[in-house]
Amino acid sequence: MNMDRFWKSGLVLVVAILIALWSTHWIGLLIGVFVLSFFFLSWLIRHRSAERVREHLRSDASVLEIGRSRSESWLRRWLFLSGFRGRSAPTLFVTCTIGALALGIGSAYMIDKFRIVDMMVVPLQNIPGGIGEAFTAVAYAGPWICLSLLATLPWMIVRAARRQRVEKVDQDLPLLLELLATLTEGGLSFDAALDQILGAYNRSRPLTQEFQTYHRELQLGLSRLQAFRRLASRLEVTSVTFLMSALIQSEQIGSSVAATLRRQADDLRNRRREHALMLAHALPVKMVFPLILCFLPGIFLSTLGPSLYQLVTLVGGITGGLR
Repeated sequence: MNMDRFWKSGLVLVVAILIALWSTHWIGLLIGVFVLSFFFLSWLIRHRSAERVREHLRSDASVLEIGRSRSESWLRRWLFLSGFRGRSAPTLFVTCTIGALALGIGSAYMIDKFRIVDMMVVPLQNIPGGIGEAFTAVAYAGPWICLSLLATLPWMIVRAARRQRVEKVDQDLPLLLELLATLTEGGLSFDAALDQILGAYNRSRPLTQEFQTYHRELQLGLSRLQAFRRLASRLEVTSVTFLMSALIQSEQIGSSVAATLRRQADDLRNRRREHALMLAHALPVKMVFPLILCFLPGIFLSTLGPSLYQLVTLVGGITGGLR
């Protein structure tokens, strides 16, 4: 499927929906959304037939092909790095984005129809000190906030998946690198040591899956240097990129792989230690706001509350006696 044409069609649909927001009749807006969605889905069904043929002909090769070239569309590449590697992932993502946008428009319409904002504004205006006016402005922006949150929900899910994938790789790499360095120093080759380690690792972890793909690529006839470059390209994690660069340099100049892995393990250990120290030094600054917002009001209430109560009682008794 030509993803550029697909993405342009999705943008045209989104722009049409945003233009329809200026309409004064919500019913006409919803009808326009359903009509545009119908034509868009029909276009997807026509182009999905050729995609099914390619999916039937390519099983494991689909993952290898996507990670091979950086000339793919940025959407497919972003979804690939986030773990959504099916060939229909861009189609599903754009469809979910359009559905979330339509759901946001419907939610904003229901909020406006049932006058939920007006019911929220009445008690907020009774708050003294000007605080109610600030909350009233937020309440009036409620439909647009709801629309924005629902429309960007697929993007936030993919972004969270990418962040979680990077965290898992950073968690698994230090132990794997230490084991690789130990086994290669014991006399095993890199591939044999990696095979021994992957047999004991959780196969659902991203780093394990990528090294298993690395093994399959070697069995398909790729050179080790190409397999290293493709592994770094499939993950795009800084620590893995450094490791692959060091292994490629070691292969090219003929140095010891065991020494390279040991240096990389020590360097990664030092970087993790420095990162932990940085987080520890930043902790006191981050604790200031919870202390101010949560602990100090309770401390003031527990220490000054009885004194204020006695003061109010005394003032009330004096003013009552004067009357």
